[in-house]
Amino acid sequence: MSSLHANVTREEEEIPQPQRPPTPPFYTTFSARGLHAQNFPAHKPRDLRIPSPQAITHVAWSCDGRRLAAVGIDKITRVWTPETSMEFRSATNFSGGHSDEVDYMSWNPTHPDLFCTSSQKDKRVVFWDARQSRHIQQIQLKVSPLQTNYSPDGKILLCTTVGHPLVFLTLGRENDTAKETWQISDKDGSMVASTATFNHTGDGIILTHHSEHTLRIVDYPSLNLRENPAAHVGGCLAVALDPRGRYLASGGYDSIVNFFDLNEWICARTIATCENAVNALSFSYDGEYLAIASTAPYLDIIATETGMPLHRVPALAPSPTVTWHPSKYVFAYCGQTKAREGSPPPAAVISLFGGGI
Repeated sequence: MSSLHANVTREEEEIPQPQRPPTPPFYTTFSARGLHAQNFPAHKPRDLRIPSPQAITHVAWSCDGRRLAAVGIDKITRVWTPETSMEFRSATNFSGGHSDEVDYMSWNPTHPDLFCTSSQKDKRVVFWDARQSRHIQQIQLKVSPLQTNYSPDGKILLCTTVGHPLVFLTLGRENDTAKETWQISDKDGSMVASTATFNHTGDGIILTHHSEHTLRIVDYPSLNLRENPAAHVGGCLAVALDPRGRYLASGGYDSIVNFFDLNEWICARTIATCENAVNALSFSYDGEYLAIASTAPYLDIIATETGMPLHRVPALAPSPTVTWHPSKYVFAYCGQTKAREGSPPPAAVISLFGGGI
């Protein structure tokens, strides 16, 4: 990973230290549970700057962790193999599927080569195979896709949209001899949401909306409301599922992060470390750590079981997303630097933090 080196001339503002909560019960600590806590302060962010007036809007790991993809600055999806190189020129470019800027992408959870991209401007969802340069399929929507999220079996794709109901795409065959293709489902997607995430078993969907203070958990495929817990003042912006199936973390405009017990749907823990609206949340592969991206130029790492802040990672810019590697203690995030007098022009940024790559 030598090609992506730490930036020693960082321009970040003075990063405030997080406020420490009361000492947690001993039985929740790493030592009491026989675990070795990661030494996150020993690591430095590694940044790749890309000269661009546009921001990198989303980054995501393939399900095997070998590839990292980024979108946002143009019509191209760029895919790196971080263990080999993160130089700009080392990316594999996927283009020709969109007529306007790509702003979101999702990897198929069952196949490390398959992914989809979406654009709010051209209203397309495009499906790709990383082993070939040309796209597999295009779906033209009537509305602008905001985010996409696969079901655990990779056969359903949820599309949240800008001001419109959810769109469901399904993978199937029209007849016994036909090839599997993606189709727009006729399922009644009357629900409007900012984010939509399948649970680990695929029989439920967690919905949030930036103007709603509650979470909505609906059964799938019936879409009947199962739970509707209150979560945030002013609106919920992000959620993440603990890979162990214990917690759902939610973040909102109120800068609070809540941990909901997935059995009882009660708030088991509240994190008040952040001082700004929460943009994105991501659990580490073992569920022991939560990374929080906010509208501030830093990210926070929290111990899941204690709620204690472990490290504040300085960033070149606020990040709209954060995503842990599926098997290592390293996460990726992105954004765009600000224009400052006497400084280089704004640049799109992709960053990695942690060890193992």
